[in-house]
Amino acid sequence: MSPKIPNNFYILSIFLILYTTINPSTNLATADDELIRKTCKTTKYIDLCISSLKSDPTSSQSDLKGLATIMINVGILNATDTYSYLSTQLQSSSTSTTTSDATLKKVVTLCAQKYYNANDSLNSCNDDLSFDNYDYAIMHVTAAADYPNVCHNAFRRYRGVAYPSALKVREDGLKKICGVVLGILNQLYNDMGNP
Repeated sequence: MSPKIPNNFYILSIFLILYTTINPSTNLATADDELIRKTCKTTKYIDLCISSLKSDPTSSQSDLKGLATIMINVGILNATDTYSYLSTQLQSSSTSTTTSDATLKKVVTLCAQKYYNANDSLNSCNDDLSFDNYDYAIMHVTAAADYPNVCHNAFRRYRGVAYPSALKVREDGLKKICGVVLGILNQLYNDMGNP
């Protein structure tokens, strides 16, 4: 049961992230700066929005709906990567039989499932977007942003299990990405003449 990601998107995204990390002054796309800035100004995380959209070469040919798709795919990448991270953690803890390790395994299994669900919600958001169903897209991205909370709360329920800092970074990342997507989807929804 692996999350569904667009073909070659994962490899391209990893390349782009690594490339822009190594050489942050490089602008990979000659994106329509005006549209990107205008779009990102209405989101909660302007800098994340701008850097994510400018790092995708397809943004230069994208309209508002295309920019939303790019950000949704960034969220899918985050959720998929976090699911893989948790699956790796699960495999490394599977050989231990102590009670605390059994609890950790239970919590990590739950978290992996929640990030799988976040990925699924974001894929549904892409489907909704393709049919201009912005209200459903908003519902799906809101769900995707909430799944990490369920994971975090599971760690809180079991006092002896520490919440990994690497997971906290991933959680914050997905929530911020979803916040950007929500801002763009709200623009699309309002542009359709909805209140």
